[in-house]
Amino acid sequence: MQAITVRDRDAGLAGMSLTDLPYPHAAENDVIVRVHAAGFTSGELDWPGTWTDRAGRDRTPSVPGHELSGVVVELGYGTTGLSVGQRVFGMADWARNGSLAEYAAVEARNLAPLPADIDHTLAAALPISGLTAWQGLFDHGRLTTGQTVLIHGVAGGVGSIAVQLAREAGARVIGTGRASDRDRALALGVDTFLDLQTERLEDAGEADVVFDVIGGGILDRSATLVRAGGTLVTIAMPPKVQPKVGRAVFFVVEPDRARLTDLAARLRDGRLKPVVGAVRPLAEAPSAFAPGKRTPGKTIIRVTED
Repeated sequence: MQAITVRDRDAGLAGMSLTDLPYPHAAENDVIVRVHAAGFTSGELDWPGTWTDRAGRDRTPSVPGHELSGVVVELGYGTTGLSVGQRVFGMADWARNGSLAEYAAVEARNLAPLPADIDHTLAAALPISGLTAWQGLFDHGRLTTGQTVLIHGVAGGVGSIAVQLAREAGARVIGTGRASDRDRALALGVDTFLDLQTERLEDAGEADVVFDVIGGGILDRSATLVRAGGTLVTIAMPPKVQPKVGRAVFFVVEPDRARLTDLAARLRDGRLKPVVGAVRPLAEAPSAFAPGKRTPGKTIIRVTED
């Protein structure tokens, strides 16, 4: 099969290429998915799991990408809950070969059934961003109706979904981003928007939940905006500054089949709309990782035509 692989950590993007790899092996409780569309995170080449397995052993050449949508073509021993020929979407394991390949071996529990009327391209934009937004807002932030949430990076993959989920939950939403994000953020349902390049973050006022995806100085300054009893939630890095009368939580998204099923239902009903940007073929995946002009929406790699 063809796949995007990385072999040399020091080479960075220059070490990423389209290569031929053996068809993957389905371990116990795995399925093999014929990948139709895949998503990735730009910082994956800095993640330890891209280069080593759970025991710390080198596993290159490795395949990046951890979001996928496709069709089950094989079941591993003992696998239940899914069947051959079923459309699925979900997350690939952090320390195994990922989704930028024609076929991927994935633990069945990391996948959820995909309704026939949802396009693979749209589904591939949902797993990590959707689960991260939900877990950050509700599992860790404990956001409830009537509260206020401040969401950084509101026009990004995670932020845009978080806005929609928070609004549906009955929360007031303050969003931050760049000036070019303002119209998009307001269209998503943000009540108040702050341009972090020209406006003071401290002018946002207090929030019951602050959801950070940026880290650094923005994360540090956000601690002062947490209302008494509230929560600062971040996916960027462990926070150095704690809210005076509140909690701070750093988390890494976890697979959740039931929640993926719920997110797919929201997508079908029109209550949730992932923002898809460029759609590129597998051969162009290396250039999609490269830093360059900032474009709205999540880049999706189209691996197989429907």
